[in-house]
Amino acid sequence: MSPTAVPMKKHYLPALLLLAACALPAGAAQFTITPVRIFMTTKDRAVAVTVTNDSDEEVVMQADLYVWKQRPDGSDDLQLTEDLILTPPIMKLAPRARQVVRLARLSPPPGGMQQTYRLVMREVPEARTTDKLQLQVALAFSLPVFISPPGVKRDLQCDLERAAPDLVRAVCSNGGNAYAQVRALEVLDARGTKVAARDSGGYLLPSVRRSFDIRAADGRILPGKVKLQVALDDGSLQAFDATLPE
Repeated sequence: MSPTAVPMKKHYLPALLLLAACALPAGAAQFTITPVRIFMTTKDRAVAVTVTNDSDEEVVMQADLYVWKQRPDGSDDLQLTEDLILTPPIMKLAPRARQVVRLARLSPPPGGMQQTYRLVMREVPEARTTDKLQLQVALAFSLPVFISPPGVKRDLQCDLERAAPDLVRAVCSNGGNAYAQVRALEVLDARGTKVAARDSGGYLLPSVRRSFDIRAADGRILPGKVKLQVALDDGSLQAFDATLPE
């Protein structure tokens, strides 16, 4: 497949909100963290992160840092690390309060490859006196952290294979030395008509290969020449030519 660069409307990344426990809404705190993705260069020793308690109750937060890798199937592999530290790692925020903390790098990263981490901020549920039995909700944000030396870039390549009469599979690999993030995928026929689409994707860290199933909204995807369009997180679009068999 031969990729071509195509301009595309800017995409915006929402915060990744993980619900760590199912419980009654009355026991849940609400908090936000900015930025939702953290970018550092090899010259940066620290960056600022803002944590805001949006609720009317005091909230206690705890931070953990993980080296972020991906398995061959694209699933995340997280290992606790001391390469980075958030200071303070535990904080108590009054209702509607805001605190700026520092994410600091403790050792210089190796050159030539983007380093990838996850900052996980968790609520620490505290016992509350109540006359009714009430479960607690623990919320967490998992934020990607990228430390990039000069010149690193992604190298995304994708191919299409048929999986079913109404389903094709995009198999993508990242041969670069920086992450790629697929936001959406579309399959266009030879006339440029959209025949299948998927509005979700995922990260591909360097050297990772993963697949995305794309199903037709109605009917069969006909064989022949098609174009796969891959929307990326920076607002760009890459297009790959392919030929689908029967």
